[in-house]
Amino acid sequence: MSGKGVPQSTETVDGTGLDVVVVAGTWHEVITDGLIEGARRALEQSGATWRLVRVPGSFELPVVAKALLEAGADAVVALGVIIRGGTPHFEFVSSAATDGLTRVALDTGKPVGFGVLTLDDEAQGIARAGLEGSEEDKGFEAADAALRTAVLLRSLRP
Repeated sequence: MSGKGVPQSTETVDGTGLDVVVVAGTWHEVITDGLIEGARRALEQSGATWRLVRVPGSFELPVVAKALLEAGADAVVALGVIIRGGTPHFEFVSSAATDGLTRVALDTGKPVGFGVLTLDDEAQGIARAGLEGSEEDKGFEAADAALRTAVLLRSLRP
């Protein structure tokens, strides 16, 4: 499991005044719903205003994230699930989602919390989805990272 070295911050970030949008794919519903629930907990604990927007899949995350940030959102939390199959499709979608979301963050100057799971099988997703018995909560972690980055960027502005 890749959770080694995860920061163990005990203080909740104050997201008061931030508008955050969770953008989530619709594939692999059980895993995705776990990711959304983790993000929801992080955002509600922070006091940020948030809403959920669903997209067909992980490939569509970057374009919708960009539109939301350009429309005024302070941050986006991108959640998706891509499971390796027997064709190169996995590599193409994973690369497009990762590169696209990075570009969105750099082009807009706003944070994109990265919660796109790239997996070999469904069991790996269950272990990371923040469900009962999961070892990790990647939805919470992605939302927390987006919040902390938005707060940091806000503090850097004159």
